[in-house]
Amino acid sequence: MQEEERFLREAVSLARTNVEKGGRPFGAVIVRNGEVIGRGVNEMLETGDPTSHAELNALRAAVKTVGSLRLDGAAVYASGQPCPMCLAAMRMAGIAEIAYAHSNAQAEPYGLSTAAIYAELAKPLAEQAMRFRHVPLEEDSKALYADWQARQATQQRS
Repeated sequence: MQEEERFLREAVSLARTNVEKGGRPFGAVIVRNGEVIGRGVNEMLETGDPTSHAELNALRAAVKTVGSLRLDGAAVYASGQPCPMCLAAMRMAGIAEIAYAHSNAQAEPYGLSTAAIYAELAKPLAEQAMRFRHVPLEEDSKALYADWQARQATQQRS
């Protein structure tokens, strides 16, 4: 538990430093085998990019550090409860463990909670506020994915 607390404190420290620089109060570190392999802060305001969350920036740094899109065996330590976008990206990268210092309930009074997004995403697609539909294009029914698979096979043989 001592190591977990140390990494959470580092994430919160990154968030505090980011606030001092005019940024949002979010920081994250990614750790594998006791070593920090990625750090990030929320840079939405600086970049004008709504996806520039601390966890995603830490993921980007970590994959560069390890030279792989997979971060199996790594853990994320975040200053705040990760949003659904960050959670999905962490799952896609193979992260299996997440710890955070501040919950959505703690963030709510400051307008920083993502609980409403979690609730919306828990609904069936047809009941969500965002319009979401599948519109297949007959002329391209399988070509895109088949072309990708063929290129992958060619590259693997080379």
